[in-house]
Amino acid sequence: GIAVRAVAPYAGNKASDPAVVAVDECGRFAVPLLSGHLGGANRLARRIGAVCGALPVITTATDANGAFAVDEWAVRQGCCVLDVPRIKSVSAKLLAGMPVTLYSPWPVAGTPPKGVRMGTDGDFELTLYASDHGALRLVPRIAVLGVGCRKGTSAQALEEAFDRLLHSSGLCAQAFGKVCTIDLKKDEPGLVSFCRDRGLLLESFSAAQLREVPGDFSASDFVESVTGVDNVCERSAVRGSGGTLCWRKQAGGGVTMAAAVTPFVPDWRWNDE
Repeated sequence: GIAVRAVAPYAGNKASDPAVVAVDECGRFAVPLLSGHLGGANRLARRIGAVCGALPVITTATDANGAFAVDEWAVRQGCCVLDVPRIKSVSAKLLAGMPVTLYSPWPVAGTPPKGVRMGTDGDFELTLYASDHGALRLVPRIAVLGVGCRKGTSAQALEEAFDRLLHSSGLCAQAFGKVCTIDLKKDEPGLVSFCRDRGLLLESFSAAQLREVPGDFSASDFVESVTGVDNVCERSAVRGSGGTLCWRKQAGGGVTMAAAVTPFVPDWRWNDE
């Protein structure tokens, strides 16, 4: 009761609540109180139990019934859940013994859990990084944003450029987890603010590091004269992702942006088993 009352003022919603686990003073039980799946409280309780011998008291319906926990799976696979209220309907179908169908442009390694089947088109309840068909959308955070900008560029200008990139590319904002640029720009107040406001990691590389990135990039003699490398946004996106360029340089308002994606190999694991 003390723990519940203590955290109550900070509980907002399923999508943003942190994991909260209560452990009795004798270390016998580890009880997830808040955000068992999305926040990871169930997983934390299991890990606490492994350390001190406490019994994890897991009460979420899917776990209690041995059913697939789609939200815990999403977190385990590094995905953002876009349509949180739809978690309930997917879980309800699984608990009722009804099948749910997943569409994914990537193959999912392993054997699908009971009640889950793969689909290629038509109706599906789950989708990895695809358009909205009334499905629960799970977006892998695998996109890296490469940025080049003039000195003194504002956060607002970067927001506007990012919105244009999202609109023209069809990429999802939640797919981005990192912004990459040249080290000359790493302390730009506007860029720092943009990353902070969106919760994005900011990583920078030297001109020499960017020159070493293999690939076919949009070259600019002017950019090379200023920075020492012929392209900043595309090269930094590829360097930061370790993957491939998926959207080439888009320029406007003193900002250039490009996007690259890291390799993504999902599997069917959803807990610490």
